[in-house]
Amino acid sequence: MVAGLLAGLVLLLALDEAFPPPLERTEGRSQLVRDRDGELLRAFPVVDGRWRLAADLDGIDPDFITALLAYEDAGFYHHPGVDPAAVVRAAWEGVRAGRIVSGASTLSMQVARLLEPRPRTFTAKFLQMTRAVQLELRLTKREILELYLTLAPYGGNLEGIRAASWAYFGREPDALTIEQIALLIALPQSPEARRPDRHPEAAVAARGRVLDRLAGVGLARSTAQADAAQDPAPQRRAFPGDAWQVAETLARQYRDRTDMVSTLDAGLQRALEQQVRDNLPMGDNSAQIAVMVVETQSRAVRAAVGSAGRERPGGWIDLTTRPRSPGSTLKPFIYAMAFDDGLAAPDTRIADLPRRFAGYQPDNFDRRFRGDVTIAEALQHSLNIPAVTTLDDVGARRFSAALGFAGARPERPHGADRDDGLAVALGGAGLSVRQLAVLYAALGDGGHARPLRWLETEDAAEDGTGFALVSPESAHEILTILRRAPHPGGRMPASLTMEAPEVAFKTGTSYGFRDAWSAGVSGRYTVVVWTGRADGVPREGVTGREGALPLLFRVYDLIESLEPAPAQPGRDESELPPAPLTLAHFQLDPAPQILFPPDGSEVWAERRGRGFVLAAQGQSAVSWYADGEPVGRNALGDAVWYPDGPGFYMVEVVDHEGRRSRARVRIRMDS
Repeated sequence: MVAGLLAGLVLLLALDEAFPPPLERTEGRSQLVRDRDGELLRAFPVVDGRWRLAADLDGIDPDFITALLAYEDAGFYHHPGVDPAAVVRAAWEGVRAGRIVSGASTLSMQVARLLEPRPRTFTAKFLQMTRAVQLELRLTKREILELYLTLAPYGGNLEGIRAASWAYFGREPDALTIEQIALLIALPQSPEARRPDRHPEAAVAARGRVLDRLAGVGLARSTAQADAAQDPAPQRRAFPGDAWQVAETLARQYRDRTDMVSTLDAGLQRALEQQVRDNLPMGDNSAQIAVMVVETQSRAVRAAVGSAGRERPGGWIDLTTRPRSPGSTLKPFIYAMAFDDGLAAPDTRIADLPRRFAGYQPDNFDRRFRGDVTIAEALQHSLNIPAVTTLDDVGARRFSAALGFAGARPERPHGADRDDGLAVALGGAGLSVRQLAVLYAALGDGGHARPLRWLETEDAAEDGTGFALVSPESAHEILTILRRAPHPGGRMPASLTMEAPEVAFKTGTSYGFRDAWSAGVSGRYTVVVWTGRADGVPREGVTGREGALPLLFRVYDLIESLEPAPAQPGRDESELPPAPLTLAHFQLDPAPQILFPPDGSEVWAERRGRGFVLAAQGQSAVSWYADGEPVGRNALGDAVWYPDGPGFYMVEVVDHEGRRSRARVRIRMDS
């Protein structure tokens, strides 16, 4: 007898192992992205388009759990998956009627049915009982109940109590009214026939019947059904869709997580999205905007707008991730590295004159040259020649490598030479909004570069660790220079106001007006703004100063208005230290620079015998030569050159120390 029982038990265990319940069918869960305080920003359906949010008893109203068990399965915590008394009663009723009248289903059996849907037959009921026992052997009561509340159908593509609560009530089911509890109990019994959005009368009637039952067991007032009868059935609502592109990027990046608490601030995010929409340029339906707000010290991303709208071209793309030409926004880091190297200081004088660098001849944006300027003036007015001159001494490869170590490696165009040339100073390699935010946050944090934080669970390294992009002293000097740059039109300088944010900012415009940038550091926050077209088509005449800088200041005003505490520390009234004598000039006693005729130019002479006044800038008196022959001077002391005729000439200027510069010039005239 004992042997027979043991053999039977072994056989049952073997069958249980050979035919386990299909729990793998429950693995798909909707991903949720929340803000830093837990507010839902966006939810994503599972692969087949169903909304299935993982249930957690700790986040569900306890009154709902009590009412559900009283209505569906009063002996849930006491039976082994099957309620014997209910089975006997249901079997007797079924035999008398010749069909299944009462299912006697426990919640465990309902979970089994949800895992393996079958027609209502006696065989199917027996298999459900078997599966229910198997579930009880593998899972705790809490896990079974959470599984039911995750899979229960609520009509259409809604599964689980959380999806239903969001769709019908617009919130989590952590605090429900008795009427809401009754509706959520009634819907899974006949989800399609009782859908509130399609069959409101049936939904109200089913809710009333549940309220009557709950009143009978003391869980609802006796008048609850009558009181709720006049309340209409709720309409279905859309799931939250804030931080649209950024949330989707996070969902793809963290596919193994179903519930993510991001670093985003829901209030700031929504306000920033509205600010972007309000600042779209009139008459340009293809323009896009991407903005990022980063808490400088912690590197937490508090708001990020990937595009100005999905109805615009490229609006489905998260444009904060796409590399674009950064224009002049990298110039502050070139000068900061020069400060660290002892090559220059803020008031070091540097030449803004035409110059060729081994075949590369940059030009200023306005095609004007200003002669000797300080490094501070060159940065504040975004002069190109001084920036390229400085990068030439810092080293273009070293500069790009440092940016790469900081987490912002410039991306070279496809098919371009792998060498990082001097053009990187003027936007010759691509960076994204996110990468530029990494760099400017480093400026605001003493020169230390660290990755951006997107999830609250990520540790915030606030101990100064990370890659030392530049020294704290150089970072401070650069920010001081940028704070004193000319403000955008119509904007009063912060130094003349009491409440306005004091912003250290830099603008950038890519070649051909394809990208307009502004980046700033102020108070606790770093902000980066990009405007342009997603396909890279130029926007003629739109510069960073005109197209992006006004929005940067509006974003800081927005932050200031939303901050519960002052976002600004005390104003920086410190003066920049004077440069030592050894750094009075960027290059000691430089060779004289030819102003006219510039190297590589073509000069038109309307007749033979026409003279040209030669001009150069140098530290001492100079002598001129054309093809090796001295050039004479007129009565005023100007060097005047008379070309012999059309053709190519080599013009050379030499100072008293023997330093020289050359310009190859072509003279053209009528034949």
